Amino acid sequence: MSLPDIEPVSRESTAGIIARQLRDAIMTGALPPGTQLGETDLASRFQVSRGPLREAMQHLVSEGLLRSERHRGLFVIDLEPGDVYDIYSARSAIERAAMLRALRGDRERIATELEEAVRAMAAAADEDDPTALSWADLRFHEALIAASGSKRLVRMARTLLIETRMCLTALQGTYQQVEERVTEHTSIIEALRAGDEETALSLLEAHMEDAVQRLAPGTSLREGEAPAVP
Repeated sequence: MSLPDIEPVSRESTAGIIARQLRDAIMTGALPPGTQLGETDLASRFQVSRGPLREAMQHLVSEGLLRSERHRGLFVIDLEPGDVYDIYSARSAIERAAMLRALRGDRERIATELEEAVRAMAAAADEDDPTALSWADLRFHEALIAASGSKRLVRMARTLLIETRMCLTALQGTYQQVEERVTEHTSIIEALRAGDEETALSLLEAHMEDAVQRLAPGTSLREGEAPAVP
């Protein structure tokens, strides 16, 4: 079969490398919400000209991770109540569907896989490592969705990855005892292993609702009007 329009794969561009590093910094909280990105400073840090830097930042604007303010510049997006609601309502739909499929699958195997993530969470909590704790938290939810066996659920969840990680970073400061996060996830596993659909779905819903109320007090997935998405 002739493929005349196929071109050789090129190496990642400078703009692509910069965009990836900025994306990672936003995801992990190294560049917190509301941070202004100065071209001069970033060009110096990356040791590049402003051309590829501007291209990289425009990529992130199109992805919704940076916002442009007239006469002021570019800023890392803030997670407004509408954003939090939107992220968690989408996650709830995806993870509820994943849980239903997991409950009808090899529950013991899936529960064992999820326990690995919870053990990593507990270890991070013991070592007072909030970054590792958030990564382990994210792995739990990724493992649940992967265990569903649905490629489409996995793809949908992947589009929320960066914003989910931003939310998990923001959640770190809302728990008086980080062990609460471990307990919540452990309870979900126990319900899954027991095949208790009602409890598993209820705990998952409560887990999402708790996060929304911590990140956007006064906002609820269960009641009231959905806040506008900025």
